[in-house]
Amino acid sequence: MTALRSLLARPLLLLAMCVAGAAAVFLTMRAAPGDPALIVLGEQANPQAVAAYRAANGLDEPVARQFSRWIAGVAHGDFGTSLSVARGQPVAALIRDRLPNTLFIGAYAMVLALAFAFVAGPLAARYRGRSIDVAATSVAVLGISMPDFWLAYVLVFVFALTWQVFPAYGFTPPMDNLLQALHSGFLPALAICAPLAAVFTRILRVALIENQNKDYVRAARSFGFPPRFVFLHYVLRNAMVPFVTILGIQARYLLGGTVVIERVFGIPGLGSLMVDAAFARDYPVVQACALVFLVCILLVNFVVDLLCQALDPRAQGDGTS
Repeated sequence: MTALRSLLARPLLLLAMCVAGAAAVFLTMRAAPGDPALIVLGEQANPQAVAAYRAANGLDEPVARQFSRWIAGVAHGDFGTSLSVARGQPVAALIRDRLPNTLFIGAYAMVLALAFAFVAGPLAARYRGRSIDVAATSVAVLGISMPDFWLAYVLVFVFALTWQVFPAYGFTPPMDNLLQALHSGFLPALAICAPLAAVFTRILRVALIENQNKDYVRAARSFGFPPRFVFLHYVLRNAMVPFVTILGIQARYLLGGTVVIERVFGIPGLGSLMVDAAFARDYPVVQACALVFLVCILLVNFVVDLLCQALDPRAQGDGTS
């Protein structure tokens, strides 16, 4: 019953965190300098035109009323209309067009990072202290040390300008052509995944080394189980608990990395839209983008919590009281 109550309480907690995050973004945008009316109409606009624009878009209302009206619209799937970036267009349509590109690049980067970690991490743990371990650890330290935007320009110089293997700028949406999306999105995904792969490799290596000498692993070996069976069912499975936890923590970096990389490679994603809207003081677009990012992070952490409970044998052996 305790586990059931905890599971049922999580959606309510997620909803409360979404509302709190939306309020924080809403108030931050209102406190930032700049007036959307002056950005749209120009600095030389007369006061009457500015006042009329603010009244037409509800910008002259009290902040609390603006927030309640926006939250009520979000609850019905209405994020408002763009003020300046795509003037007059529904924000929901902008998100619907841009979100798949951001999710694709993020998922692409995550797959590359996990593929590297699941190869380098076990090898480094198995050959601890040897040349393979030193090489994997050195590459991991190098990956953590490199900023993603700097690495992006290096990748463009090497793979796009010098070798001309991948495009330096531009992106084909996955809904148009999946193969072209994989090709044009490789460099952006590689720039994002490098720090992620480094963190994942180090965490997996440490977790595997710690679990290799546990009592239950020695007991499994004494029973005569094959080494691969012992590794998969006793070492790797228990090492996955801290590893999966790190996945949830790094989700924030993954989304933050897409914001920067989308600007470098000209990807029409949600991150670049949010940056353009922030400079243009397009309140509805920034609020909607930030809310979507927040929901993605909360959902990832929710899934990570469920996976950790499924992988942890102590949770499975717990009572129902």
